[in-house]
Amino acid sequence: MAAEIVHAGQSEFPTSGERPTLRLGTRTSPLAMAQARTVAERIAGLAGVTVDIVGIRTSGDRHQGHLGELGGKGAFLREIDRALIAQEIDVAVHCLKDVPGDVPRPEELVFAAFLERDDTEDVLLFPAASGFRRMADLPEGARVGTSAVRRRAQLRRLRPDLRVEFLRGNVNSRLARLDTGEEFDAIVLARAGLARLGIDRPGDPLDLVPAVGAGVLAVDCRRADADVVRLAQRLDHAPTRRCATAERAMLHGLRGHCNSPIAGHAAFHRDGRLGLRGAVFTPDGDRFVHSEQWAPPGKAAELGAYVAEDLLRGGARALIDGIPH
Repeated sequence: MAAEIVHAGQSEFPTSGERPTLRLGTRTSPLAMAQARTVAERIAGLAGVTVDIVGIRTSGDRHQGHLGELGGKGAFLREIDRALIAQEIDVAVHCLKDVPGDVPRPEELVFAAFLERDDTEDVLLFPAASGFRRMADLPEGARVGTSAVRRRAQLRRLRPDLRVEFLRGNVNSRLARLDTGEEFDAIVLARAGLARLGIDRPGDPLDLVPAVGAGVLAVDCRRADADVVRLAQRLDHAPTRRCATAERAMLHGLRGHCNSPIAGHAAFHRDGRLGLRGAVFTPDGDRFVHSEQWAPPGKAAELGAYVAEDLLRGGARALIDGIPH
């Protein structure tokens, strides 16, 4: 495991020979490391502890094919979960959108904090040397790169003529492939990821329903490690937790997996109610079902379950399972 260390002065956190530092586990991609540094700095600022960032190369990072071949997005978490359970690290940071909704989390672990949500917008980016600035500039049959089935389905609804092709890799490698101009006329990336990496690049905002958990960083801890859980809980953003709870309750109710074109986004409205939009598509975007409902903030889980039921009543199960119309 590669480690990067963030020092933050003398510890006010219990360090009686048991934990002289807090070890924070993360994936090794540049984006994951940038996100981990953000969390490490926040923890250090709260408690005055020293935080070691421990990079863990996951099977999902090593594999460049479809994640479904490894059993889904859980391939980004398994090695980190094992390290946390084995006490090789003390906390872990995950992009919540990478946490599967169709399999239970290990009982030993708990998401102690959801950081305040960042931008959830998807953005269409073009080769630096091209004259393209908007989706409308792309010619018929243009090649657009993305690995997300959710994006693929919604892009096909916006522009059925586009050739949406498979693209994986970290943000920098995707941009490098885009800028050659040889493979893609455009690619889709998350605005939040670009911002976390400090990449300021013009693009065309897309009107897509986001992924469940988009823009949310989750801090994972061992449930039995009460001191660390209490520390991490100080990072928790209550409105984001309620939004994430509603979205993940919907995802769980739909039993969605990484090959399911499922989208969901919860947000608070001006009247104080929590709203949740959910949508399920066929992979080609030809068919979809949609639901939008509202509930009091304290009913986030119930809201997610209700939206899932509403989508299932509208035929979502057949779309998820690929049953022909």
